[in-house]
Amino acid sequence: MELKIIKTKKEYTEYLNWIDDQFDKKVKPNSAAGEKVALVLLLIKQYEDEHFSIPLPDPIDAIKLKMQDLGLQNKDLVGKIGSKGYVSAILNRKKPLTFELAKLFHREFRIPANILLA
Repeated sequence: MELKIIKTKKEYTEYLNWIDDQFDKKVKPNSAAGEKVALVLLLIKQYEDEHFSIPLPDPIDAIKLKMQDLGLQNKDLVGKIGSKGYVSAILNRKKPLTFELAKLFHREFRIPANILLA
């Protein structure tokens, strides 16, 4: 197989089938064939990133989901963010999620910054 940038769905499918064959052959990662598999996987990833991108979740939805996971309610954020009304306004998208709040949610909830700043 000659390696090249994947430009069509047909090429993408061919590369996927080739990878399946290599996995069935149990190619060793440190071999020459293993290096070729690694390169093909990078080419596949590049094609998928370009054609099948997954949008980032909404920052407020991510915060609400994390709160649900942690068993937190709006009132639990009052001491950290501000008044009950301000917390409610943030979570109901009536007030903007500021950079300072994004940093707080990143630090406290471990929500990736790229989601909070999206």
